[in-house]
Amino acid sequence: MSRAQLALNVDDLTEAVTFYTKLFGVEPAKLKPGYANFAITEPPLKLVLLENPGKGGTINHLGVEVESSEKVHAAIARLTSEGLFTDEETGTTCCFATQDKVWVTGPAGEKWEVYTVLADSDTFGSSPQHLDDPAPAEGGVCCGTATAPTEGTQQTPTTTSCC
Repeated sequence: MSRAQLALNVDDLTEAVTFYTKLFGVEPAKLKPGYANFAITEPPLKLVLLENPGKGGTINHLGVEVESSEKVHAAIARLTSEGLFTDEETGTTCCFATQDKVWVTGPAGEKWEVYTVLADSDTFGSSPQHLDDPAPAEGGVCCGTATAPTEGTQQTPTTTSCC
């Protein structure tokens, strides 16, 4: 089953978990310091909450969770044939999981990932970071690379991290 992913920055993780538990009627599938995710069946949604005080209420990144690495590789081929930049990560650890994924950047700079979870992890992989702060020392980008390509060019990865 594929499902959309919405990763939100929240000011207070406990408050956000309480709200989304009530809203969707499900408990978090994973709850770690600064991080929670919900595997919602109806509607099919992976809701990720990243505690980033001062950034609450903003989108961290968007994604599509797929069933297998083969589907990630199919997405890489399709996105490449469409001329969209792809930043591939295989066996990366992020969001307390080992994942294979591909990143693209939308026309307004929004980050999208197509990913599959290979295994759980006890570590986040990298601290939650802010998309609007491209300097790695200042927190970099939560997902994929920090800069969007200019029209007609391919993106060169500058800073990679996880989510």
